[in-house]
Amino acid sequence: MQIGVLGQTSGVSPDTIRYYERMGLLGPPGRRANGYRVYGPAHLERLAFVRHCRDLDMPLADIQRLLHLLDHPADDCRDVDGLIDTHLTQVQERLQSLQMLAHQLEQLRGRCHGQHTTSECGILHELVAAAQGENCVCHGASPRMEGGV
Repeated sequence: MQIGVLGQTSGVSPDTIRYYERMGLLGPPGRRANGYRVYGPAHLERLAFVRHCRDLDMPLADIQRLLHLLDHPADDCRDVDGLIDTHLTQVQERLQSLQMLAHQLEQLRGRCHGQHTTSECGILHELVAAAQGENCVCHGASPRMEGGV
């Protein structure tokens, strides 16, 4: 199949497919006499694997490592376990950070109720105060910036 068909079948754009080829995530395709790339079922399967890993928000370096391990079935799978454990820890840390961000936004949102002018908006007042180095409801005490804004 040509790159357009591979892209449609896999849901991956042709530009991304070419990028994955350059990164070594996909093996080189065959070439027709006219120079067009020709992909087979193995390319589609590998691309589906890469896409699934990307859907799990794995970085390309980790996917390269997983593909290497996949290509070496006699290797110890502790490397796979360790890679997933590390990724899981990173996701959990990011989740905790996002939960803190949600709490901060909730605190900020609580500063403005009802309908009034923007000059009376508690949210804008808090954001301006924080920009000037003052305490804000969403971050508590913030260090004052030197020299003002």
